[in-house]
Amino acid sequence: MEKRVFWVEQKEDGYRLDSFLTARDNSCSRSYWQKNCRQGNVLIDGQVEKKAGTKLKAGQQIEVYIPPPELIEAVPEAIPLDIIFEDEDLIIINKPRGMVVHPAVGHRRGTLVNALLAHCKDISAIGDRIRPGIVHRLDKDTTGLLMVAKNEAAFRNLGAQLKNREVKREYRAIVHGSPTVTSGIIDAPLGRDPKDRKKFAVKNDGTGKKAITRFQVLKRKSSFSLLSLHLETGRTHQIRVHMAYLGCPVVGDSVYGPRKSPYRDLGQLLHARTLGFIHPSRGEYLEFVAEPGKEFSLFFDGEEH
Repeated sequence: MEKRVFWVEQKEDGYRLDSFLTARDNSCSRSYWQKNCRQGNVLIDGQVEKKAGTKLKAGQQIEVYIPPPELIEAVPEAIPLDIIFEDEDLIIINKPRGMVVHPAVGHRRGTLVNALLAHCKDISAIGDRIRPGIVHRLDKDTTGLLMVAKNEAAFRNLGAQLKNREVKREYRAIVHGSPTVTSGIIDAPLGRDPKDRKKFAVKNDGTGKKAITRFQVLKRKSSFSLLSLHLETGRTHQIRVHMAYLGCPVVGDSVYGPRKSPYRDLGQLLHARTLGFIHPSRGEYLEFVAEPGKEFSLFFDGEEH
């Protein structure tokens, strides 16, 4: 178990324990530090302190013990997959809403990786142990096309195409409001939200990573719009954060959208519609299209304004 020691400075006098720890090491969320306190892994001047809200005094010594990371294993599960294309090199999946791509704390079963391991047993040795064959990811509530490599050569080739921005990725989204222009480019760097480590935010202070999204308004209806979006970079939550930054959050987005919305039950109306790339061994360009589900058509009747 890793040990870390901090000293409370004068300017930190009166800080809550969890706020102090988050400020000193923001690689971990405040909720993580609160949990660590409850588990008895935090000491103040040698005494265990389980209350994360304890107010600190200047000069106090804070000892923190970091438990080793929880070992997560990906196991095969017979879960049906909507396979759009498959050959000896790769699989194209149309991912449903609510399916997590790979196992993590809180999502050990029922993921896309669990299903892939049952469908294609050899994939377990490709790339990462928890993300075997996964070239790129989609959020849990984002639907649509996702490519998976079935051998190491394909994994490296597709990964390089993605890194070099050679993969065509077009999304469809229904958003609140409408952009002031019919098409445009959002070039806004992204990084962790300092107020919530589980979220991302536009960072114009030089700490963000480059993120570019191109958009086009396809249809407007009342106070909503149907957009086509192309990713030039692939940052976590990129489209969702960029659209919220534009003032047009994705309908049904419980993280970046309105706190009170009657549309949350619809799910997140964001769909990876088009995926195009060079086949890793045949060298030919392939492009696949999967239209959004019925929740799009039910919500947006196609009238153009």
